[in-house]
Amino acid sequence: MNNARHVAVIDVGKTNAKLALVDTQTLEEIAVVTRPNTVRPGPPYPHFDLEGHWDFLLTHLRAFHESHGIDGISITTHGASAVLLDAGGALACPMLDYEHSGPDDLAQAYDALRPPFAQTGSARLPMGLNLGAQLHWLLETQEGLRERLAHVVTYPQYWGCRLTGRFATDVSSLGCHTDLWNPWEGRLSDLPGALGIADAMAPAHRASDVLGTVSAEVAALTGLDPATPVLCGIHDSNASLLPHLQGHGGAFSVVSTGTWVVCMAVAGRDVPLDPARDVLVNVSAHGDAVPSARFMGGREFELIRDGSEARPTDADRARVLDEGLMLLPSVVTDSGPFAGRAHRWTAEPATDGERIFALSLYLALMTRTCLDLIGAAGPVVVEGPFARNPDFLAMLDALSPDGVEISASATGTSIGAALLFDHARNPPAPQRVSGGTAAMAAYAKDWQAAL
Repeated sequence: MNNARHVAVIDVGKTNAKLALVDTQTLEEIAVVTRPNTVRPGPPYPHFDLEGHWDFLLTHLRAFHESHGIDGISITTHGASAVLLDAGGALACPMLDYEHSGPDDLAQAYDALRPPFAQTGSARLPMGLNLGAQLHWLLETQEGLRERLAHVVTYPQYWGCRLTGRFATDVSSLGCHTDLWNPWEGRLSDLPGALGIADAMAPAHRASDVLGTVSAEVAALTGLDPATPVLCGIHDSNASLLPHLQGHGGAFSVVSTGTWVVCMAVAGRDVPLDPARDVLVNVSAHGDAVPSARFMGGREFELIRDGSEARPTDADRARVLDEGLMLLPSVVTDSGPFAGRAHRWTAEPATDGERIFALSLYLALMTRTCLDLIGAAGPVVVEGPFARNPDFLAMLDALSPDGVEISASATGTSIGAALLFDHARNPPAPQRVSGGTAAMAAYAKDWQAAL
């Protein structure tokens, strides 16, 4: 399939839905459009605007095809999500927002059903962050759902189903703290059977498998060739990881940044994994278990930034470092390595620039904490928005003996998803960053002592 030059990538993150057209020869995005991934409040519960996304995708698939031509379609989405369909492929219920607290109401009953961490590599998480908890809550609270439910598809494959009419799941999405998958044995866990939905789980595929070609209806609406292939699709953090699996040898780690900061260690040190600290096992595009840890860094950045566009000055940086002005975890308290702990400032920032600089240091310190929890070794590759934050990168560099690199592409998810069409292609070499100072390393020690 390496003759797919222009790949349209459906890329749905928690904050925004995006369609990118990727040139697989240059590994560049040559066209990008986005729309907010707004959560509708209900009824019956907070859910995603799937039909709005679908209209958006069809419109821009047509535009991209008219302007450049589309040779194939790949899909990547946020995790902790599935869509429940009836026998005809229509929604059996709206797609639940994983940040809805409803599943917490049935936590005790769900905990009696879920398999142990040793089987699934899934930490127990709040709200609907364990997909199994979402499914349990929906089945117990939505009247008639069991009778309507015929197919459970993970989120990338929902869009694949809309495009091709075929039902599937993929191993990277099933392996994203769902409680539904055994990442070491490559099979469903005991949970689907306990929930009574084992027969409804759509077949699991590798992300690069061809799900099918676009349906006649989609071809008519977009102008696409009816033979246009659609790949099965991949969880977004694993899309960020894929280019580096192809381009790196030996030990390394990837930090995928966005709403979530997800740290993934490849060939790292063998350390015990602590699910109480939001450590878990992801599943790569190749089906391999990847120790991972994460926190909601993008959300934390927005909460503390509070709309400020200030850029730190040298004076701001000097005061923060000299006086030890620190933000301590956690800004988002229900996930991450310090869950349950409320954030605080050691002193109130005098300027927005000081606040933004200390926030960047905090995010780097949280990232390094996650990397250490999963035994990360070798260089650290940063993907996504934080790769454009020099203060974040400098602090992470100060704490990473084997250095920090940034991807040559603006975003890892779309490029990674496009690379599913050509596993032999290596991405451009990442760029080494520097800037870590002894003052930052000393600040980090003080931060650790203040916890």
